[in-house]
Order: sequence, then structure tokens, then C-alpha cells
Amino acid sequence: MAESLMDVKRRIESTKKTHQITSAMQMVSTSKLSQIQKHTGTYQVYASKVESIVSHLAKAHLMSASAGVPNSNSNTISVSELLAQRPVKRTGLLVITSDRGLVGSYNSSVLKQTNAFMQDHQLNADNAVVLAVGGTGADFYKKNGLNVAYEYRGVSDVPTFKEVREIVKTVTSMYHNEVFDELYVFYNHFINRLSSGFRSVKMLPISEETFEQSEQDNRKAKDSRVDVGPEYEMEPSEEAILSAVLPQYAESLVYGAILDAKTAEHASSSTAMKAASDNAGDLIDKLNLKYNRARQAAITTEITEITGGLVAQE
Repeated sequence: MAESLMDVKRRIESTKKTHQITSAMQMVSTSKLSQIQKHTGTYQVYASKVESIVSHLAKAHLMSASAGVPNSNSNTISVSELLAQRPVKRTGLLVITSDRGLVGSYNSSVLKQTNAFMQDHQLNADNAVVLAVGGTGADFYKKNGLNVAYEYRGVSDVPTFKEVREIVKTVTSMYHNEVFDELYVFYNHFINRLSSGFRSVKMLPISEETFEQSEQDNRKAKDSRVDVGPEYEMEPSEEAILSAVLPQYAESLVYGAILDAKTAEHASSSTAMKAASDNAGDLIDKLNLKYNRARQAAITTEITEITGGLVAQE
């Protein structure tokens, strides 16, 4: 049954309202993206410096030499625990997703790739623990019967270092209490406003192998020169330096991942809302054309009827 003119007109008005909503959401997401990119740019400088220091310590074998250093405070995780390679009975998966929808394929991409990682490493509810940052990931893994040992919802649009520090404190405490024996972080890495890529990083325990890939990437960017290993004179001691640097490195990994993931989320949301606005605009054009054709046909019919009546009277 053909739609009446009133039905088409109602659809046009409804689609226009939807277009207004999606356009407003796109502008909000674009604004949030611009704000968080300012923080991301400055933070990456700090994170790269911390990673460089820890990488140099690893190359100088100072981390291996300090792996057996005891901790004076039994309530906090020690340098020894951050470095020690213990038998893996259970793997921790820190999965970063969003708390809401309307972000395109952002959440589904993270969950799909994380599930592929679990299948490749034969991880299940018996030997894996999920730590979810974001409600979508927490709800998904709860529904699928996995052990969600920790969840954090309501990450701000521009995450602060203070709120992420609480996450790091909880994660390291669980590692200290042997809730899991190794920890991987999964999130979407921001590439540009139109694309992002899945990334998985081993956070705990910290080892020299953690930096091998980044070192290879750095060598590719450099000229073919002899790379001289760094030498350090420690003051007051190696243990004191590592006790200060390694926790900062762990914090930088988690905060950098959440900041990067939030940037990708805002970019994905902006792209999704732009696509929705464009689709709504196309639909409005089609409905206007349909409405005008139907109105023209109705006018033509009326003119034909009037003409026919005049002819009949003659």
C-alpha cells in the first residue's frame, strides 16, 4: 500500500530531527577528540622518556641483577615481583572498552581481537581473569561466563592520571596477591580520525623482551650506525632507582593505553555520527523527492478530474 503524503511528511520531519541529533553528537565527539589530543601529545613525550629509561636499564642488565631484591614493605608490590618470571597458572586480561554505544565498530573490534588472542593461547574461564575498563567489555564477558575479577566504569572523557593510578594500584595489588601471574592490556590504538588499530601489550611481569619490538622499530628509523650500550652510575643505589622508575613505567603503560583508547573512542564516535548524519541527509533527499512526486501526481489527478468534469458539462 502506497504511503500517503502525510506519512511521507512525518517521515521527513522525523528524519530531520534524527539528523539534528547525530550532527550535534558528531560536534560533541569532535570537540572531545580535540581536547584529548592535546593531552595525548604531551603525555606521549613523558611516556617515551620513561620507556627509554627502563629500556636502557634492561639493556644494561640492571633489571635482571635486581630481580632478587627483597621489598621492605610487604603491603606493596616490590621491584622483585614486577620483574620476576613465575610459573603462569592464570593470565590476566585488561580489556579497555567504552561505557556506551554509538561508537561504530570500536567495541566489537576490541572484543573480537581479544577473543582471538584467547583462542590462540587456549585461555578460558579456568585459566584467565578479565579486568574490564569500560562497561561494554564487563557486560560482554560476564554474559559469556568468564571470571571478571575487576571492572571500572565511568572513565572520564579526558582521563586524568589520578583516576588511572587507582586502576594501576588495584591491578598491581591483584598481581601481588597472585590473582594472576601475567597481565596483558588490550585496547584500540588511535591512528588518525578515520582509523584505529587493535593493540595488545604485556604489562606484567616487566622483562627485557618487552622492549625488543620497540627497539627494533627504533633501529629501523635510525641510520645504520653502531648502537653503543648505555652506562649508568647509580646514586643512591640501583634498587632505589628501579623502585622509583618501574612503578612509573607500569602507570604509564595503563594510563597511556586508556588515553589512547579514549582518543580512538572519540574518533570512532565522531566518524559514526558523521556517517549517520550523512545517511539521514540522503534519506531526507529521497523522501523529499518522493513527497514532491506524490504531490505532483495528486495535483495532476485533481487537474484531470476538474478538466473531465468541465468536458462532461459541455
